Amino acid sequence: MSVERAAIVTGASSGIGLAIARVLGQEGHALTVASRRPEKLEEAAKGLADEGFDVHAVPANVADEQDIKKVVDAHRERYGRLDVLVNNAGVGSGAPVGEIQTKRLDMQININLRSIILFYRECTDLLKAAGAEHKRAIVVNTASIAGKRGEAWLSVYSATKHAVVGWTDSMNRELATAGIRSTALCPAFVDTPMTDFVKGQVAAEDMITTEDIAESVRYLLKTSPACLVPEIMFIRPGDAV
Repeated sequence: MSVERAAIVTGASSGIGLAIARVLGQEGHALTVASRRPEKLEEAAKGLADEGFDVHAVPANVADEQDIKKVVDAHRERYGRLDVLVNNAGVGSGAPVGEIQTKRLDMQININLRSIILFYRECTDLLKAAGAEHKRAIVVNTASIAGKRGEAWLSVYSATKHAVVGWTDSMNRELATAGIRSTALCPAFVDTPMTDFVKGQVAAEDMITTEDIAESVRYLLKTSPACLVPEIMFIRPGDAV
């Protein structure tokens, strides 16, 4: 299928990922959307398709290397190009350091960090082709404000998000001259199901919105090839970084 622009978005069945997918669709990108739960993903994909977007849903657990390859292969076969990669899938699990469970430790490392590295590896040729064509292949990595400061109890999550910020910096140093620009998004609490655990302390209406995050991706699409934005932080009024 011949398209002018195409994107992959992980963690796209709800929240930040779905909002970013919608913005990319509005900006003329064909979409491969991926997430772990097939029924929820299909519902999200149908909603995007009903808005007139070209969308292909590929259920995947990004902790699984073969599933990552499946997503990229399906995208490559359907669209043949990749202009935007959004590594948004993520998971958080809190515990005091003395009570960290190995299973949850591995899950956060595999989904929050390892999957991003593997997606870059599998998509490098497609991204380089787009970078050579129009100097604006974009990779968006969803980090967190917890990737800018340590967090008690959420220590493993915070460590993985620090790693995402560092990885993004490394990729800019390695790939920016090939027209591939990477940006780490570092939001504080966003009103999604992932922050339900804290809504007793911070009301949903006082949280950053998914649209706030998604609109930053629209901005990245419109920057010139001479402009690289390595990270964007989103904080609530009165919060300190």
